[in-house]
This record gives sequence, C-alpha cells and structure tokens, in this order.
Amino acid sequence: MRLGLALPTFGADAHADGVIRVSRTAEDLGYDSLWTGDRVLAPRSPSAPCPSREGVMPRIYENHMDPLTSLAFAAAHTSRVRLGTSTLNGLWQPPLMLARSLTTLDVLSRGRLDIGFGLGWMPDEYSAVGVPWEGRGARLDETLDILETYWATDEFAHRGALFTVPRTVVGLKPEQRPRPPVLLAAFTPAGLRRVARRATGWLPVAMPLHQLMGRWKTILEEAEESGRNPAELHMALRVNPALTDVRAEPEQMPRSGTLDQYIDYARAAAEAGVHELFIDLGQSPATLDERIERAGRFVEGVRAG
Repeated sequence: MRLGLALPTFGADAHADGVIRVSRTAEDLGYDSLWTGDRVLAPRSPSAPCPSREGVMPRIYENHMDPLTSLAFAAAHTSRVRLGTSTLNGLWQPPLMLARSLTTLDVLSRGRLDIGFGLGWMPDEYSAVGVPWEGRGARLDETLDILETYWATDEFAHRGALFTVPRTVVGLKPEQRPRPPVLLAAFTPAGLRRVARRATGWLPVAMPLHQLMGRWKTILEEAEESGRNPAELHMALRVNPALTDVRAEPEQMPRSGTLDQYIDYARAAAEAGVHELFIDLGQSPATLDERIERAGRFVEGVRAG
C-alpha cells in the first residue's frame, strides 16, 4: 500500500517554508505522495454544516492556499513523490482553463500528478465564484468530457449544455499518457456509479473498514457491468486523525484515537486491499515540528507491519 502525507496548505503553517519542509521530509521518510485540498471561502456562518465530527468548519481553513500552485511549488522541491488533490473542486473554473492548469502541472512535475475531484459541501463557495450549486453532477460530467478530449486529441471542439469550445489546436499534452489519473470523491449511489464508469479510482475518507470495502465492492461490480476492468481502479483513502493521548474505544476509530491506533488502522486497510492511504496531520492542533515527528512515526509504524 502506498502512503501519502498532506501538505500544510491550510492554517498557520501554510507558507513557503512549511511546504518546502514537509515536501522534502516526506520524500526523505519514504512517503509515496503529497496531497492538498481546495477552499475559496471561510464564512463565519456557512449556509450548510461542515461534514465534520462537530459540524463546524475547522478554523485552519480560514487561511488557505491555492492547491495547484502549492503542488507546483512542492514539485520543484521534490523529485519522486506523486502530487495529488484531495480534493480539487473542478467546477469553480471553466473546463478549458482547468485543462490547461492541470496539464501544465503534469508537464512541470514530469508526470507525477494525481487529480482528485470533489463537489464540495458549501453552497456559499459556489455563489462566491458565480457557479450554480444545482446541477453539480451534470457540470462535472461535462467537465470530464472536455478534459478527456483535450488530453486525447490534437484538435477538438465541444458544444454541450453548459460549455462551448470553438475548434482549436491543442499542442499541450500531459506527460502521463493517455491522461493523468482522475479520482473522484463520491458517496451517493450516483457518485459511486460515476467513479465506476468514468474515473481511474475513488477518494473516500476514513470509515470503518467493513463499510469502506462494501462501497468499494459496489464500485467494482458497477465497473465490470459497464465493461471496464475492475482491477485497473485505484482507491486512495484520506485519513483525518483526531489524535488522543489515551487509546480510544474501538467504536471511536477512525474518528479519533492515538497515533498507534491509526497505524493499526492503516495496516488493516492494507490487508483489506486499500491501494493508497494518506494522512492529514494538520487536522489536530500541533506545531510543524510535532506534525513532522508524527509523520515519521506513522510511516515507520505502518511499514514495520
């Protein structure tokens, strides 16, 4: 199982030195990937509750960096680790602009990009960027249509329900052919079907493993029914630990627990068939030094298993 680490692109450590230090340290420690997320707004009173334990958006999101720029910066200071978004809201900009940005990043990183798309949870962010909250699934499907054609052909045009692209030559192509991996965060039946039919893989968040693998089984069955090879799909599991000083009761995991309990969870995930697991240590109050120390203990503990 590949292991990844979240970049400090939110909160007090979201600055150049923080990104450089975590990027280089992750590569030195043997991590396989670096990940970052997407925020454009931090309202005092969101119109919808955050899908967190307390239903409140963490204060770290009040300071947020651009995810793709951050990954490009991390790429310049590393040579091996893959670079992922978990998740990028691909609906907040026109698909043609998104295609240019993603392809550029794949070229500049020499083919290390993993694209993870999500739809977000806060209607306020959609209002702020002038994109309707309604019809998100259809907008994502058309965005994927444009990206796939942009990457696959030297010349293309698009006329859809939401976007029109005049016929144009496309000289910029990703380093990874035929395209960078595209993973989707999804939990609804329609979202899981989209993963199975259109994506390279799935971006779930940590949950009891029997629930996780049950949903993964649904995706694989749907993929096979649609004529795809299920073995080609990839799961990258996000873990946002709420670290405690004393061991949590088993039913509390993976919502909260000690670092050793999260190490055990990661080992069990590997045994269950999870392909990749990445941990965001910025979800718990800690200094950058403490986060890096925990990152070292985590990767050593999981690999030792």
